[in-house]
Amino acid sequence: MELPTPQDLRERRTGLELTQSELADAADVSQPLIARIEGGDVDPRLSTLRRIVNALQEAEGEVVRATDLMNETVISVAPDDAVSAAVELMEAEAYSQLPVLQNGVPVGSISQGDVVHAGENVGDHPVSEVMSESFPTVAPSATVDEVRNLLDHYKAVMVTDGGETVGIITEADIAAQLS
Repeated sequence: MELPTPQDLRERRTGLELTQSELADAADVSQPLIARIEGGDVDPRLSTLRRIVNALQEAEGEVVRATDLMNETVISVAPDDAVSAAVELMEAEAYSQLPVLQNGVPVGSISQGDVVHAGENVGDHPVSEVMSESFPTVAPSATVDEVRNLLDHYKAVMVTDGGETVGIITEADIAAQLS
């Protein structure tokens, strides 16, 4: 990731016809801090720089949110469903893993690997006996960068609103957005 220089920040802000105060308000920092960063007098913390860059991206209309990326149709199984039903659903949908939802709330995940590691004759067992941890969750307003960071470590990200699942994002969704 290439960090913007103070000159880059000033040029982006002025190109958007934003005052230092307006950018400061949008980034939730002080106007004097914006002035000192643009003047090269202070090196901001990475978290502060990220807030400023996000505010500039918002002003440019460039920010992609989880709600822009997610699939609203979430193919899932319940914890008390039979493992054989989960396997059939994965095969029918051509998925290697599925979220496990209970009343719309993510409680785990099940993958072909989980089933293989569970051993033979688990088809009649409930999914809850072989499932793994749940995929991480984000709010619909999460940025594509936040989602991408999670996808570096997990197969999918669940999008929840008020605890209820409203969508799912995988690497394929990120790739489709970039293309």
